[in-house]
Amino acid sequence: MANAGNLQSLHHVVNPYQEITFCKKRISLTTDTPFTPNYVLSSLTQSSDRAGIYSSRVKGRQVLLENPARESRAKKELNLKRIRREAEKKKRKAGALGRKHAESKGLWKLEKGLEKFDLFIPLHQLWMGYMSELLGLAPPPISKTPPTAESMPSTAGMHAKLVKADFHGSIISVRQSKNPCLIGISGIVIHETENAFKIVTKKDQLKLIPKANSIFAFAVPLYSTLTLSIAQQPIVSTSLQPALDVPKLTTVLDHPHIEFDLHGNQFCFRSADRAGRKFKAKESIEL
Repeated sequence: MANAGNLQSLHHVVNPYQEITFCKKRISLTTDTPFTPNYVLSSLTQSSDRAGIYSSRVKGRQVLLENPARESRAKKELNLKRIRREAEKKKRKAGALGRKHAESKGLWKLEKGLEKFDLFIPLHQLWMGYMSELLGLAPPPISKTPPTAESMPSTAGMHAKLVKADFHGSIISVRQSKNPCLIGISGIVIHETENAFKIVTKKDQLKLIPKANSIFAFAVPLYSTLTLSIAQQPIVSTSLQPALDVPKLTTVLDHPHIEFDLHGNQFCFRSADRAGRKFKAKESIEL
């Protein structure tokens, strides 16, 4: 009975079924009676201290009288398609080929019979010159003395440049791998993708080696190779001329060099993406 009495008293205090009355008084806006305190506060609160609420919660702040209209999902998709079409138009005007167009043209396919290691040694020598310029290597000494510890450049500054360098033309070898069949394979890189190296071995074989779960080794010349004389360049002999002593095309392994280890799990990026990427030092797990 006591609970029933409490319910009856509450019914007299608050009646949720009573008719809502609206203020039909015309609002007059002047500098003395601003719009916000008279309209917003009277509709949002029933407190008597409206001036205090206005100064603490409303004054100097932006109050949204209604929810802003949101863009529909269909409109967002149309905007994304429009942005993609404009990007494709810019690529076509610049003459750049996309990946699908390049694959349809066969630009990444090597013709049969061209898997020759000697054919790509000039590409490797261009890469050696590129490394000499990128790393700022010193010219070779005049006297043919073996390199000492003092002649070794600082490798701390070389790491940041090597992770962003282009490896097309370099000689890499698989030092460790979870696939034992790949260990020991070495050759010149002729194509690098996001997840694999395509190399030509000394046995004139084309190999596709995945980067994941493998540790590669590559060499960088100790001295600059840009100072080679013209006499050391290869001489082309024709059938009308007698055979000349053509100097052997050398690689980085025939010169003083520095070897680095490359962890494939942390190198799964395209060469174009690595150029603008910031790499952070990470601990590597031994295979």
